[in-house]
Amino acid sequence: MDVESVEGGFGLYVHWPFCAAKCPYCDFNSHVAKVVDHRAWVESYLSEIKRISSETGPRVLNTIFFGGGTPSLMEPETVAAVIDAARAAWLPANDMEITLEANPGSVEAGRFAAFRQAGVNRVSLGVQALHDPDLRRLGRIHSVAEARTAFDIARNTFDRVSFDLIYARQDQSREDWRRELTEALSMTADHLSLYQLTVEDGTVFGARAAAGHLRGLPDEDLGADLYQITQDLCEARGLPAYEVSNHAVPGSESRHNLIYWHAGDWAGIGPGAHGRLTINGQRFATETAKAPAKWLKDVHTGSGYSDQTTISGNDQADEYLIMGLRLTEGIEPARYARLSGQHLSAQTIAHLSDLGLIAETSTPAGLRLAATRSGRAVLNAVIAELAATAG
Repeated sequence: MDVESVEGGFGLYVHWPFCAAKCPYCDFNSHVAKVVDHRAWVESYLSEIKRISSETGPRVLNTIFFGGGTPSLMEPETVAAVIDAARAAWLPANDMEITLEANPGSVEAGRFAAFRQAGVNRVSLGVQALHDPDLRRLGRIHSVAEARTAFDIARNTFDRVSFDLIYARQDQSREDWRRELTEALSMTADHLSLYQLTVEDGTVFGARAAAGHLRGLPDEDLGADLYQITQDLCEARGLPAYEVSNHAVPGSESRHNLIYWHAGDWAGIGPGAHGRLTINGQRFATETAKAPAKWLKDVHTGSGYSDQTTISGNDQADEYLIMGLRLTEGIEPARYARLSGQHLSAQTIAHLSDLGLIAETSTPAGLRLAATRSGRAVLNAVIAELAATAG
């Protein structure tokens, strides 16, 4: 059996759309439902895995990621069935990473043990803050004490545990964040995802901000200082940034997210899931309906995709540039040129290098181009200039 290999790796993303409550800052596809038909969901997930694997043909499956929503609200039997189906549909890598997102409010020891029994080997906890008043502001239904208990359970159950924190919150000072991040680093996680609070349109926070009711957000200078504090503290504790918002002990990086940032392939199933698949040499972008009932209906009628479009070489190159420069390791300019048919501007590279925003390094595999720490702080501007002058 010939197994197709895709540059950047291949993973499966499974979206569970349900949460116990909707957070006011969240713009993910999540819904609150009193009753969930778990049998219908597992049947639909398995149907999509079978359909997509028939299109991709044999692949080495590097990762599975259960995202949401709150996937820890899934029945462990559903998780096990999806993992078993994916292992049967594709060739599982010997070190396959299987991640499940969880909220501290939905955690208890027996449930985590069942997820591990199902095959999950990495958990990502949505802690978001280690300050009870801010957890309430963020609409979280857990306390700091519950978050710590959940983390301890996770560490005793899984070899790999990550958790998320949001900073640049309302009325948060430099010293507030320094203390909170120091506390987080003392919890001995091997991976931290640290995001600046972003107020998105279509969220409760977005509406509050538009009405002038979301006060105390940091200005640009304070936000930049909080970012620098984040880098300094994490580097000092052995969790350097490997991506703009992600820090890890070397070797503990999220392999699934690296597939995105390396512009690999992934199958996306579930409401609102996106995917990128290379089939017969052509790369496609896939989308699914966001409404849970609509997605279930689509699967029942033949395909969970609401849209599947061809991605041109230029668009592939732009995606590689945008995603790859988020990584500390950067990109291969030669790969960009293969995708787009044109080279990044040497003049622009020299200009940005003189400004200390990017750096070129030689590796055994060839030349690499990466944003510096200063460049990652203004990454959108760096990417825009490189993309605009390529040719």
